[in-house]
Amino acid sequence: MAHPGSTRYDSAARQLDRAVARTGAVARGTVGLVAVVAAVLGAVPPVSALWLAPMLAIDLVWTTLFLRLARRRELMPPWLVAADAATTIVLCLAQRHLVAREVLDTGSSWIAGLVTMTVVIAGVTWLPKISVPVGLAVAGAYLAGVRLASPSHDVTVTLAIHLVQVIAIAALMTLLRRSASSADAFLRESARAEIALMVDRRRREDELRQISSIHETSLHTLTMVGLGVYDGPSPVLRGQAEADLSTLESLRDAPRAVTAPIALDALLEEVAGRATGLEVRRRLTPQTVPEDVAEHFARAVTEALANIALHSGVREAELVSSRRDGEIRVEVADEGRGFDQHRLPPDRFGVRGSILDTMRSLPNGGAEISSGERGTRVCLWWRP
Repeated sequence: MAHPGSTRYDSAARQLDRAVARTGAVARGTVGLVAVVAAVLGAVPPVSALWLAPMLAIDLVWTTLFLRLARRRELMPPWLVAADAATTIVLCLAQRHLVAREVLDTGSSWIAGLVTMTVVIAGVTWLPKISVPVGLAVAGAYLAGVRLASPSHDVTVTLAIHLVQVIAIAALMTLLRRSASSADAFLRESARAEIALMVDRRRREDELRQISSIHETSLHTLTMVGLGVYDGPSPVLRGQAEADLSTLESLRDAPRAVTAPIALDALLEEVAGRATGLEVRRRLTPQTVPEDVAEHFARAVTEALANIALHSGVREAELVSSRRDGEIRVEVADEGRGFDQHRLPPDRFGVRGSILDTMRSLPNGGAEISSGERGTRVCLWWRP
C-alpha cells in the first residue's frame, strides 16, 4: 500500500523491473568503464588502433547511456539492450583486431566481461523466448571471434560457461517474475476486498445519516400533524415544512467528505467483475482518486454495464480508463443496438440519473453518451 487507508498498491512486478533495471544498468556501466581501461592497457600487437579506437568509442556511448539510466532510475528500454547486444556481437567477431593473443588464450579479455554482462542484461530485460536466443547469439559470436583469432584455441570450456550463464539467468528471472506475479495477484485481491468493504461502509454511513436527518425533520413534523397538534392550516406548520424541505435538499446536495484515496482501476475491476451476463474487456490505467470521486465513477459504470446487459442485445463490453492532460477519463462501450437518449421513456431513469446526473453532480466532473447503429459509448470524466 502506498500509505495508510489507501487501496493503491505498488506492483511487485513493477518494483522488480525497476530494481533489476537499475542494478543491471549500474553493473553494465561499471563493466563498460573497466573494459575501456583494460582494452587501453592491453593494447599491444597485434591489437590495431584503427579498430580499437572506434570500438571503444561505441562502447563508451552505450556505457554512458546505461549509467544515465541508472542515475534516473528508469526501466531498461529494449532498444538499448538490443543495441548493446549487437555491439557486443560485433566486438566478439573482431577480437583478433582488439585483443592480444596472450590475453585471449586465458579467457579473461575485456570482451569476455562484456559478453557476460550482455547475457545478464538481456536475461533481466526480456522473457526467455527472446533472451535465450540473444544470449546464444552473443556466446556464438564470442566463440567464433576466438576461433578466428586463434584457430587452435579450445572453446569447449568457454562454451559450457556461456550456456550455463544463459540458462541460469533465464531460470532465475522466470522464478522472480512468477513470484512477483503471485504477489501482485494477492495485492489485487486484497485491494478489491478493501474497496468492497469501504464502499459498503460508506453506503451504510450514508443511509444512517439520511435516516437520522429524515427522522429529525419531516418525520417529526408528520408525527406532530398526526397527533393533532396542528388542526388546520397554520403559518407555523408552513414554516416548519419549508424548513424540513430545505434540510432534505441540503442533505442531498451536501458534499461528501473526502477520506482515504481509492485505486480507481481496482474499483472498476471489481465493478466489471460483478457485471451479470457480460464479458467485459478491460484496459485500465493505474490511478488513485478521492473516495467520493471513485464512487461516482463506480455508480455510473455499474449503470452503463447494466444497460448494456439489458438493452444492447450483445454480451460483450469494453471498459477503458486513462489520464489525459490531468483529466481522468473512463469509457464504457458496446457494439449493440443503440438508442436515442432524447426519446427515452420516463422509466429509463438510469441513463439520466445514474449516469449523467451522477457525474455532472461531481465538481469538475461530467458525462456524455453517444449512441447509434454501431453501438453506444459512455464517456465519463473528472479533473482534479
